[in-house]
Amino acid sequence: MKRVGNRCCSGVLLSLVLMVCANARAQSAVAGLIEEQHCMFCHTTEGADLAPSFPKIAQRYRTSPQASVMLEKKLLAGGKPHWGDITMPEADPVPPLSSDDAHLLIQWVLRQ
Repeated sequence: MKRVGNRCCSGVLLSLVLMVCANARAQSAVAGLIEEQHCMFCHTTEGADLAPSFPKIAQRYRTSPQASVMLEKKLLAGGKPHWGDITMPEADPVPPLSSDDAHLLIQWVLRQ
């Protein structure tokens, strides 16, 4: 009976380790995209700079059901200002930002 318990605990521990590793990999992917797309030229993780901080964006849009889709489109295509006077530029053409990458970035922003 004790062996079953140990196996159960081992399974739970393995699941937790895999979750932590997957989260670390996702965070690394987001950090790479933020660097590639030069997001930090305008946005920050704290106070406002040229554009709102990631936490401010999350605070404003987190509860909106269509926020993810709208923000992903804004990220990919740029567009008219809807937060201050500065226009959101299009995603950098090199390397190109895929729809999946835009989704990953926006989901990360909304969790801030």
